[in-house]
Amino acid sequence: MDLDTLLDQAQALPEPGIPARHGRHIERARRIGKRFSRVLGKNIEPDAAEWTRLGQSLMRGDEPMDRLVAWMSTAGIGQGRALFERVLEHGIEAVPDAPGPLKAFFARYDCAPDWVDVRLLERGAQLARMCGNIGAYVLRDGALMGGYQAPGFNKVLVMTGALNKGPAKRLAETSEWWLACTEANALSRFGDGFKITMRVRLIHGLVRRHVATTADWDVAEDGIPLNQLDMAATQLAFGPAFLIGARAMGMIFTRADGGAIMHLIRYAGYLMGIEEDLLPETEKEGSRMLYQMLLSVVGEPDKDGRTLATALADEPLGRQYRLFQGLRRRIERERNLSVNVFFLGLPGMRNLGLPRRYVPWFPLMAMPYYAARSIVTRFAPNRFAASGRRAQREWLRTLTGAAKHSVGGAAAKIVEAV
Repeated sequence: MDLDTLLDQAQALPEPGIPARHGRHIERARRIGKRFSRVLGKNIEPDAAEWTRLGQSLMRGDEPMDRLVAWMSTAGIGQGRALFERVLEHGIEAVPDAPGPLKAFFARYDCAPDWVDVRLLERGAQLARMCGNIGAYVLRDGALMGGYQAPGFNKVLVMTGALNKGPAKRLAETSEWWLACTEANALSRFGDGFKITMRVRLIHGLVRRHVATTADWDVAEDGIPLNQLDMAATQLAFGPAFLIGARAMGMIFTRADGGAIMHLIRYAGYLMGIEEDLLPETEKEGSRMLYQMLLSVVGEPDKDGRTLATALADEPLGRQYRLFQGLRRRIERERNLSVNVFFLGLPGMRNLGLPRRYVPWFPLMAMPYYAARSIVTRFAPNRFAASGRRAQREWLRTLTGAAKHSVGGAAAKIVEAV
């Protein structure tokens, strides 16, 4: 079965064409999302129209990229990717006789949409650098670990080799993408953030096409692999989920700060192939949408989710430290588990089969430090952005040592098989 056949099956489902997993465990999801409701207050539940639209987004992939990948599969993946890389690096002028599908794709993204504000992009990127390694705790121990409670996410991860490659490599690849997107001028047409995002998007398109050919994928149950809702929920982890989590750990963000980070995430998501309707403008809108997406995707924890969670919990035991390596590995594992219980609570820890830890000692100890740091950074933002980025680079180094991280490299075998 190919992707086109899968899309035809999606269209053939009973109206409104929503896969069975959409909201199947909504009450469990509401319990998990209670902390969102406490932050956002009233009126965060989706109405009937919103709920239907979210369900239908599980049936849509990334149409512009899927068309490009379909052309590549006909012309030859190797040749198609080589031309893609040449245009990505040097512009469409570098390929005088560029095929129509390649020209059509890049014509959409060579110029930013009118709503993009470069000043906000730069401020959002600076704030991400200023935050230092708090993002590693919020995104790793809150968003990523919590995401393993969504079986639909886990299924694609497992089918693309996540159980074999190990969590350190996946963390390193995602971190490389995020660091590239948050450098100065990163999302300009020839910025490193723009280029790495387009490469990730191409990998997603190739993986989507590959997974569609497997007998294990059931569109009526799971929707389209790497669909719009799953991609948008992942993207929003770097926006509203990060802001809520960082504030919970003591960071102080103004409304303008939140708006700048959301603007950065919105444009990065647009470049990643997410539809604009699923890319909210404000932090409040984003938090509400993320909560509603959780209602759709959270399910009963499965074996794969517990396996992925255990591997992530044990990942610090393989870190590369310069001094006192054995001791620091054990301390870092306990530190991460304390952040896990802070964000997931004891029920979440139990659902994922994680070791029981009752006291979130690191977030409680770190709150005064992060609060003070976020105030001091206002007086020397450039200095703290530079020191924060050095800390982030050092954290990345501990994951896999000096190894180079090729974004999408973990899915190389999948891509070669397309």
